[in-house]
Amino acid sequence: MKKIAVIGGTGVEIEGEAVPIDTPYGRVVPRVAKLGGEEVLFIPRHGEGHLPPHRVNYRALLMAAKYWGALRVISTNTVGTMSWHPVGSFVIPTDFVEFTKSRPSTFFEEEAVHVDLTTPYCPQVGRALAGGAEATGAEVAEGIYVCTEGPHLESPAQIRMLRRFGDVIGMTGYPEVVLARELEICYASICIVTNPAAGMRRDAMSAAEITGEMARSARLLRGAIEGAISMMPEETSCSCGSALAGAGL
Repeated sequence: MKKIAVIGGTGVEIEGEAVPIDTPYGRVVPRVAKLGGEEVLFIPRHGEGHLPPHRVNYRALLMAAKYWGALRVISTNTVGTMSWHPVGSFVIPTDFVEFTKSRPSTFFEEEAVHVDLTTPYCPQVGRALAGGAEATGAEVAEGIYVCTEGPHLESPAQIRMLRRFGDVIGMTGYPEVVLARELEICYASICIVTNPAAGMRRDAMSAAEITGEMARSARLLRGAIEGAISMMPEETSCSCGSALAGAGL
């Protein structure tokens, strides 16, 4: 078995059997479902009450995936483009920059562990996601993900600054990427572009319009994930599983 967990963002729902998992950081209620011919663990990132990004219990989500036995995690993220990406296209992050403020971002609160982030996203899972996205017929590109705290959207001045750091902007990609790295789980993200960032076009999109665009893209996103899962080999060929080697002092 490939043992894949899918962390679903806004507008992404996969039905399955609920399997509550208790972690040191709280209880998570993911679902076991079939996707791409494989049994997967679907974890709704925002929970039943749809928590805002800055209140999501990211450590509990990633630890639940680890407890279930996941070797790979696919994350779905809604993003705004700060570049040329059209609405409805996919972006596969290869690196990130974060401007968050209040999120616990490590499992090693009492230890000096400095995990290497030279390759923060698993290249093997990333390639599969790119292949799955291409199979849907949608436009696909790689890019750098910029994570902000939220829950408000960014101002045009902020976007002008942040465009120097990356290509797309969202509120949920961090600290998932580093927490997965600390757990030595292969992790990659598939981002769906739902809107131009503030100031990138004359009229702004409302939060409701962005959510509506996400709902329209949900079927495409599911197809991309299913394709990626079916393309992934059983065995990993990356270094994610030894991310902690040499990280401790």
